[in-house]
Amino acid sequence: MQFEARFRHGIASGEVTLTFRRWKRNQVVTGNTYRTATGRVVVDEVSVIEPATISNEEAVLAGYESAAVLLADLRGDGSLPVYRVRFHAAPGEDSRDLLAADAALDASSLATITHRLERLDRASPSGPWTRTALLLIARNPGVRAGDLAPQAGQETLDFKRNVRKLKNLGLTVSLEVGYRLSPRGEAYWQSLAGEP
Repeated sequence: MQFEARFRHGIASGEVTLTFRRWKRNQVVTGNTYRTATGRVVVDEVSVIEPATISNEEAVLAGYESAAVLLADLRGDGSLPVYRVRFHAAPGEDSRDLLAADAALDASSLATITHRLERLDRASPSGPWTRTALLLIARNPGVRAGDLAPQAGQETLDFKRNVRKLKNLGLTVSLEVGYRLSPRGEAYWQSLAGEP
């Protein structure tokens, strides 16, 4: 579940606690925590609703000035069901953010990262990709995945999935547009003598 950057402050402050989505089927589970570009959120409730029942009060809780504005912005095929998702910002820091900030890499840490990247490369049906992705992100911070993916020889969705794997290792950070290497990623990249 992703949110546009314009909702980031409202989600963090607790002013935005609802979202409405057109989905073929439910994409979230009540009680689960989801990582988003705006931070982690916990889903409190999810239900299918009729769009016409969305009130102005609910629209404000979703970050809109009115139900009419929300409905005009509601994306997707109009024949799909509309889901109302009630959520709250997850407390505490994301463990990936803490890992990404840790640039003190000793020989053991470097070996562990290298081992995990090699494992990702071996598991990929299209061959090794981790070094190429790190290089592209190092050289092109803030560039859209859609522009980087062809340079990596990947479809955009595959590239995004792969970058999430790098983020899970603490090596990259998602920006409003594109990515950059995290302090941990920069330290690892420099250890390979591959200056960005």
